[in-house]
Amino acid sequence: MIYLLAAIGAITVAVVLWRTLGADRVGASTRQPTTTVAPDDDPDFLRRLSEEQRKQRDSDDDTSG
Repeated sequence: MIYLLAAIGAITVAVVLWRTLGADRVGASTRQPTTTVAPDDDPDFLRRLSEEQRKQRDSDDDTSG
């Protein structure tokens, strides 16, 4: 009975250690980190914003003059 409990304890400790230490390393190279870019750092957003402002300015100039 003692050997059975010792074996179950050893397996439990091994699984817990693997989950905490080893699971992060397995497949870590295949996962791509997700990065978010704030709108003020995104060049595409800034370009589109500039184009929209220029179009708005051009349309305001056409209607006022």
